[in-house]
Amino acid sequence: TRSYKSLEISQTSPSLARARKTTSVAMARRPAKCYRVIKNKPYPKSRYCRGVPDPKIRIYDAGMKKYDCNLFPACVHLVSFEKEQISSEAMEAGRIAANKYMVKNAGKDQFHLRVRMHPFHCLRINKMLSCAGADRLQTGMRGAFGKVQGTAARIAIGQIMLSIRTKEQHANKAVEGFRRAKFKFPGRQKIVVSRQWGFTKFTQEDYKAWKAEGRIRPDGVNAKLWENHGPIAGRPANTLFLGAARTYKVRNA
Repeated sequence: TRSYKSLEISQTSPSLARARKTTSVAMARRPAKCYRVIKNKPYPKSRYCRGVPDPKIRIYDAGMKKYDCNLFPACVHLVSFEKEQISSEAMEAGRIAANKYMVKNAGKDQFHLRVRMHPFHCLRINKMLSCAGADRLQTGMRGAFGKVQGTAARIAIGQIMLSIRTKEQHANKAVEGFRRAKFKFPGRQKIVVSRQWGFTKFTQEDYKAWKAEGRIRPDGVNAKLWENHGPIAGRPANTLFLGAARTYKVRNA
């Protein structure tokens, strides 16, 4: 049984009836330049925002992601120099570009690539008809709050987008891999060679000195430092130290 409204449209204008049938055709994705600027509040997936499609990027760690922190001392970052939104499609394209170059030139077991941004922001689109007689079917700007089309990550200035930890002889290859990944992202990015040891928060000089003293405790891809405070019950004898790991210069009063 057809509704009275659809029966009336098909009887008055055959072109409008054809327009009604073609409204379910999937539209092409809008270019990312339409969603690059951060101009609205964050709109994450929630119980109020349902029907969100899965982001294009599903893998955030590539390479040897379980290798010990002692094996990859060098670290290179791709840092954003613009406040913008980056779509999940661009994130996946950048990850593939950097990963493919490192696998081909350094080897698949010589690096660990990590994506440091996550597409939690939902992008909306108010779909408009573009067929014959569409002006009689749609309402224009009435009820213009759109449906969710995709997801994007909101990036700040100075935020790390991608990171690679690798061996010292492959650090320049990581820089070249990030140079190729830059072409997949909008805005401006900088490639920074880190002073830290791998993905840890310790500088390479401190890490080597503390490792020689036995203060470094490997913790997966990270590392922890045995300090000289806290309860000593249950700690091994070789991890008890009298002096502090860090000494700071005292300012004269």
